[in-house]
Amino acid sequence: MVSFKAVTPRLGRAYIAGFLGLGLLSLGVIPLGQSAWPQGDYEYAFSDSLERQSERTLEQSISFYQGRIHQNSTDGLDQAALANLYIQMARATRLESWYLLAEKTAQQSLANLPFSNDGAVLALAQIAEAQHDFETAVSLAESVGNPDALGLVITSKLAMGQLDDAANLANALAEQYPTLGSLMLRALTYEAQGRDQLALADFQRAIAAEEPGSPVGSAQTRVFLGRFFAQRGDHKAAQALYREALHIAPGYPLAYLQLAELATVQARYRTARYHYREVGGPIALHGLARVQALQGRTATDAWAVAETELRRNIEGNSLGHRRDLAHLLLERGDPADAKEALALMKTETANRRDARTLDLLAWALVESGQLPAAQQAIGEALDQGVRNAGIAYRAGEIEAALNRPAQAEQFFRLAVDIDPTFTPETRQRLGLTRQHQRFL
Repeated sequence: MVSFKAVTPRLGRAYIAGFLGLGLLSLGVIPLGQSAWPQGDYEYAFSDSLERQSERTLEQSISFYQGRIHQNSTDGLDQAALANLYIQMARATRLESWYLLAEKTAQQSLANLPFSNDGAVLALAQIAEAQHDFETAVSLAESVGNPDALGLVITSKLAMGQLDDAANLANALAEQYPTLGSLMLRALTYEAQGRDQLALADFQRAIAAEEPGSPVGSAQTRVFLGRFFAQRGDHKAAQALYREALHIAPGYPLAYLQLAELATVQARYRTARYHYREVGGPIALHGLARVQALQGRTATDAWAVAETELRRNIEGNSLGHRRDLAHLLLERGDPADAKEALALMKTETANRRDARTLDLLAWALVESGQLPAAQQAIGEALDQGVRNAGIAYRAGEIEAALNRPAQAEQFFRLAVDIDPTFTPETRQRLGLTRQHQRFL
């Protein structure tokens, strides 16, 4: 058992949870690694009657409501319904211009029907969340108060690092409405707190509670569970879940992105390129640049293409690509980019303080030579309780840079305890360090 006081006593009691994780796991009652996670039946139970929410179906629904509004442009409820369909299309296609249409339509809906118009308010709340304006998203969603709106409050509070509030809401929602969506949300809050066994149990309960008619929700839950397994070294389970998600919702972008990341970690670069190309967009372009660099090929042009697309999106609609751009700049490894990356992360963390965002802030601070501030940022991430090998490893790097080798070694061991497959090669393949720091 690691003595917490020997590591970083100034960070307080909450750090202990992040460092040690669940009691049973840290005591060794349940061995870490692939055998720690019991496998369930994750096949979709309703394949025979699967009604896929395809892009074409969305287009038909959009056309239907556009026709109704053309006949009666003062109907606020039809415009609210259309705004929410635009949001679904934005998520299905990953084209953020749909959010702009949704925002304009929701605002017109409220102009036509300023009272008792929860659909339009919820649409604006979802747009605010997509723009990473989480406080506005929470305020709007709380004014609606139905289960869908409360789910938005939970995800926004998770993004802001308000884990206790998110957990309390998620627990109340799951107890009152034990559905696929509510149980998945509670699983995500448990995972963010490092309560892995409870998270796994709720992911499994969510899948057991699913019903036909919500294939995208079923696919999303499997992707999140697959990511849970992947981050703990169980790549076989992760891949099976991602593929089942694509069976349920063909073309689902998040499943392709996770398959691409998994293939990259396994050095299956041709497969990774295929999956990234199935998705497109700035995140996939970043992944393609990483793959090219990992293959030892000159990736200057690929980095530039991804950077250009990210900057275009930031300038066009502010839909939350600051963190993504900072990640690309840090990973590409040009020292001249460190100042901008840090500025981007300081702006992002003004209202977004989940563990991953704080980890990127810590990285930017390291690259800027601000080690004490980096230690504080990574400490805040670990205070949340998350069990993440990459975050633990970065904490070790920071301790090593501060000439604290014993503490650094304990964090390095913790990273491997969380994910037994985690190596310097894995870290580079995940894009958690500069690509010119080669281990291959």
